[in-house]
Amino acid sequence: MERRSSGLQRLVREGAKFGAVGGAGVLVNLGVFNLVRHVSDLPVVRASIIATVVAIAFNYVGFRYWTYRDRDKSGRTRELSLFLLFSAVGLVIENGVLYLATYGFGWDSPLQSNVFKFVGIGVATLFRFWSYRTWVFRALPAREAESILAAESKRPAPGKPAPRQRVP
Repeated sequence: MERRSSGLQRLVREGAKFGAVGGAGVLVNLGVFNLVRHVSDLPVVRASIIATVVAIAFNYVGFRYWTYRDRDKSGRTRELSLFLLFSAVGLVIENGVLYLATYGFGWDSPLQSNVFKFVGIGVATLFRFWSYRTWVFRALPAREAESILAAESKRPAPGKPAPRQRVP
């Protein structure tokens, strides 16, 4: 029973980290989207695609170096290729929702565009969470992951001296 709850705790912790990076990515995405819409004459979906690409780059850094820092790092080219592939699918999902609302239903006011951009991000996030954790940032064997996390937790904070060991 203890092992099962440990796995659940790990999944909850991973989901929280994914959510934190993703939440910051949503802010980047919506911020860039609204900036591009207000300073250019680009159509709404093109502005959204630009914003999504910027958010994808932002999210990769957060996922690789924080959310999934304990995951396998041996195949960075493979990892980045898969990340970009699944991010592109997420981009199509996200912007497909916005496209349908804008051009299918004529809902293109700034408020409606932001609402459907946000809805598209939400739908695409479900796909991204599944695909990133399953295919892109693959889990290491439990022992190896635990040793990496244990080693990182023993490092002194930046700017603080390492603790001295007492020798009897």
